[in-house]
Amino acid sequence: MALITLRRNLCHLSDFRIHGALAGLKTQRVNCVHKTVKEHLYPWFWSLQLEPVRVRFHHAHSKKFHSGNGNDLHPVGEPVFSQAHAWDRSEHSVKNVDEQIFYRRLNSFTSSEEVLHYISTLQTLPDTMAAGALHRVCEMEKNDDDQRLPKEILENSAFQALCNQFAQDPSNLSNTGLVTALQALTLYVDPQSRLLLSLLAECQHRLEMGSLDIHSLCILGECLIKLQGPGCSTLDLIIYQLQGENLEEFTPEDIVTLYRILQACPEKVDQTFLHKINNFSLSVVSNLSPKLLSQILTALVVLDQTQALTLVIKLGKYVVRHIPHFTNEELKEVLEAFIYFGYNDRFFTEALEQHVASLCLTLDPEVVSKVMEYCSRKLIFSKPILNAVAETFVCQSEKFSPNQTAELMEPFGKLNYLPPNASALFRRLENILFTRFNYFPPKTLLKLLHSCSLIECHPVNFMAKIFSPYFLQQLQDVEIKLDEDGFVLPFTVDEDIHKRVALCIDGPKRFCLNSKHLLGKEATKQRHLYLLGYQVVQIPYYEIEMLKSRNELVEYLQRKLFSQNSGGHW
Repeated sequence: MALITLRRNLCHLSDFRIHGALAGLKTQRVNCVHKTVKEHLYPWFWSLQLEPVRVRFHHAHSKKFHSGNGNDLHPVGEPVFSQAHAWDRSEHSVKNVDEQIFYRRLNSFTSSEEVLHYISTLQTLPDTMAAGALHRVCEMEKNDDDQRLPKEILENSAFQALCNQFAQDPSNLSNTGLVTALQALTLYVDPQSRLLLSLLAECQHRLEMGSLDIHSLCILGECLIKLQGPGCSTLDLIIYQLQGENLEEFTPEDIVTLYRILQACPEKVDQTFLHKINNFSLSVVSNLSPKLLSQILTALVVLDQTQALTLVIKLGKYVVRHIPHFTNEELKEVLEAFIYFGYNDRFFTEALEQHVASLCLTLDPEVVSKVMEYCSRKLIFSKPILNAVAETFVCQSEKFSPNQTAELMEPFGKLNYLPPNASALFRRLENILFTRFNYFPPKTLLKLLHSCSLIECHPVNFMAKIFSPYFLQQLQDVEIKLDEDGFVLPFTVDEDIHKRVALCIDGPKRFCLNSKHLLGKEATKQRHLYLLGYQVVQIPYYEIEMLKSRNELVEYLQRKLFSQNSGGHW
C-alpha cells in the first residue's frame, strides 16, 4: 500500500506530469483555433476587436484525473473504490505541495519568457495559478516608460491561452483567480480593453451580491484606485463591506492592503474603524515582512496616526530585526516615518550604525541623506554613521543633489562634529559649491553654510555671493524699487533705481513665544539689509491681524511703504 500511495502521489507533482502542456493544442482542430488566436488576440488585447475564442487552460473546476495504478484514470471527486475516502487527506496534501512548487518555480524565474515556457509545459492550470502566472509576467515586463506589453509577449501562445482562460466566461472564475487576473492587467493593460472591462464588470457584480471574500475585496480596492482613482464610488462600497468584516479573519497581508487603501483616500476613513485596525495590527506585527513593515508605517504617516504610538513602537522593535533586509526605498520610508513620529530607539540606532557603516558606499544618496536627517532631528551623535557618510561624500559627491548635499552636511554642524577626513570633506564641498552654486536653493544654501560655521569651517569664499542683492532677492524678503520721483518700478528693471525698499513680512514664528520681540536671526537679517542700502519696512503679523477689510490693508501698506516719502505712488 505504501508503494502504491507513493506512486500515486508522484504522478501529481508538476515535474512528473506529461510535458507539452497545451497538449490539446497539438491536434489539428486546436491548431486551427490556435491560428485564429494568433491572428486576432493581439489586436483585441489592446482594443475592442476580438470575438471570444475557445482555446483555454483547464479551470480549477475542470475535472482533473488521477490513477491509483498509473493506468486507470478516474475524475477526481467521483467514486472510484472504497479506498477513495481513505486517500482524501493524502490527495489534499499532494495538491498543496503542487501549488507550493508552482509558485516557488514561478518566483525563481528571471524573465517572462521563462515563465511562459514553464506554463507551456503544464497540462492543467487552475485559474488561481493561471492568474498568478499572468501577474508574474505583467510584473516582470512593467516599464514606466512604456505602458504596453512587448509584441513578442502578446503573440506568445502560452500568454494568449492565459488571457483567453479569463476572457471566455469570467463568471466561472474563482474569486481569487478573478481579482488576481484583474490586478495583473492593471499593471499594463489599457483601462478600456475588453478583457479588463469584462473582469471589472464581474467583480462589480460579485461586490454588489456580497460574494467577495476579504482578500478579494482588498485586491479589488487597490485595482479600482489605480484604474479610477480614490474618488470612485465603488470604493465606498468596498470600504463599507470591509468595515463589516471581523478583523480576526484578515491575514497580515490583507491588513496592510487595507491600510494602503485607506491611505489613498483619507477623506473616506472612519476614525473609529481606523482605531480598531490600529489596535488589531498590534497582533500581526510579528508576521510582517520588511516590505509590509515599511508600507504600514508610511500609511500611518499619511493618515496622521500620531495617537497610534503603541503600534509605532512595536513596529520599530521589529524593524530592528529587518534592517539588513530593507530595500533602499523601504529603509527611506521607515526613516521618514520615524522622523514624523519622533521615534527613537537605542537598538534601532545600533542596527542602523552597522548597516550604514557596512553598506554606505552602495546605499542610495536619498537614503544616506535621510539617515543624516534622522540623526539631526533626534540629535543622535553616532560616530560610525557620521564617519561613514563623510567618507561616502568624499568618494561619491557627484551622486548627491544640492538638497541631498545640504541634508548630508547640516548634521555635522548641528551635532558639533568634525570627522577624521574633515579636510577632504570640506575641500570636496567647496568644489561642489563653486561649480554648482546657482543650483542650490538660497535658504538651503544658507543653512548649509551656517552649519559649516558652527564647526569653525567658515565659508569666507562665499560671503560676497550670499550678501549680494541678487542672492538676497532670491530669498524672497520682498523688494520694491522706486525711481527718483517715487514711482514703483517693475521688478525686472535694474536701471535708474533711486531707492530700494525691503519688505519683511514677519509671521509668528519670527518672534519669541507670546511676544513682539524678534528672534536674533530675524533681527540680524534686517541689520544686514540696512547695511546693503535697503530701506527696511517691517510688516508684523500682529498688525495685519487688526485689519478688517481690504481697504484697510491698502491704506496700511500705503502708510508703511511711503511714510518717509510723501511723493511715493502705487
